[in-house]
Amino acid sequence: MNKVLLLGRLTAKPELRYTQQNTAFTRFSVAVNRNFTNSDGKRDADFINVVAWRRQAETISKYFDKGNLIAIEGRLQTGSYDDKDGNKRYTVDVALDNFEFVESKSAKALSSSESSVYEPTPYDYQNSDSQSEINVENDPFAEFGDSVSIDDNFLE
Repeated sequence: MNKVLLLGRLTAKPELRYTQQNTAFTRFSVAVNRNFTNSDGKRDADFINVVAWRRQAETISKYFDKGNLIAIEGRLQTGSYDDKDGNKRYTVDVALDNFEFVESKSAKALSSSESSVYEPTPYDYQNSDSQSEINVENDPFAEFGDSVSIDDNFLE
């Protein structure tokens, strides 16, 4: 079995390219944080190369940018080539089978230090009317202690 699952951030804007047969593809790198900290107390990251083909390559290059969070399902693919000096070089890439958008553009804007204005989009699933209907007295989790914040800051 050859299966790879990744959750990470793009290290650069994916660039759409075409083969001689006019098949779309893109190569990009994803920074994936390790589950443990180093001796300095910081998380190291692995930079994993990914290749996407055809429609998926077009979609990724159109909608993803540097720093965007992406979920990837694929398989390891090895290859080799001769460099300009005649030395044989070996490559390992993740060949993308499926991917998912993990955060909305507005969520990315909120977490970015460059943006100070929040502009909701149709993809935001916040309905102020439904929030007013919550009955706190019937909350089955009220006795469990403090609230829990769910965000991706733990990745940093």
